[in-house]
Amino acid sequence: MKSAKKIITYVAVSIVVILLVLIVGFHIFGAGMIKAVVEKTASSTLGVPVTVKSINLSILQGKVGIKGLVVNNPPGYANETLLELGEGVVNLDIGSLMSDTIKIQLVKLDNTKLTIEQKGLTNNLNEILDKLPKEEKEAAPKTEKPGKNLTVTKLEITNTNVKVKLLPIPGKSDTISLKLDPIVMENLGTDKKLSVASLVGKVMGALAMGVAKQGAGVLPDDMVKGIGSTLGGAAELGKDAVKSTTEAGKNVVEGVKGLFGDKKK
Repeated sequence: MKSAKKIITYVAVSIVVILLVLIVGFHIFGAGMIKAVVEKTASSTLGVPVTVKSINLSILQGKVGIKGLVVNNPPGYANETLLELGEGVVNLDIGSLMSDTIKIQLVKLDNTKLTIEQKGLTNNLNEILDKLPKEEKEAAPKTEKPGKNLTVTKLEITNTNVKVKLLPIPGKSDTISLKLDPIVMENLGTDKKLSVASLVGKVMGALAMGVAKQGAGVLPDDMVKGIGSTLGGAAELGKDAVKSTTEAGKNVVEGVKGLFGDKKK
């Protein structure tokens, strides 16, 4: 009996130790993998370097914290960055990580600084939007390993401060500041496949739509119209703005899959 109890105790302790090692290991290496996926996929989708300062993964709570995400400018602009994210939070269903579709309850992006800089007849935001691939042109080859899909119940973008640097005109200020209204998108990926790359495109499209909405009558008309046309002739900027932001990234194709799928060479 004593021998049997010792064996049971030993097995139980071993299982607990293994579970602790797995949890700690996933916390350390899982966070690193998520950081790599975000940086690689966002950089590939937007066509400019994207870096993340830190990722905090709470596996038992199904929560991912993101701090210090920075989107660099295309070459040729005075400011080094286009976008700086203060803090991001992702709440997800941990069990869905093992399925074909990862279920995310909430994505919240807070305290974002967006710096739009005019250069000639274009600006850095339009250049980024122009680089978002169109689905009909960039459909994934059949030889690619399919990536995992995402569903996002709710995406919130709050406290977004925009600084627009215009071409200098004597006697006029060349900098305009805007604060965007909160942006809310719901049930993403339920009617059409959504990848990490597609989600990145939706966020950028929503921010651009927010700038066009808040900047109407404040920013130069050609800049506002340019943003709208770059998004594909975005619809009304009034009461249907939230609906428009939801649709803004619909033409963004599956990008570099990273953790969720790789191209075959």
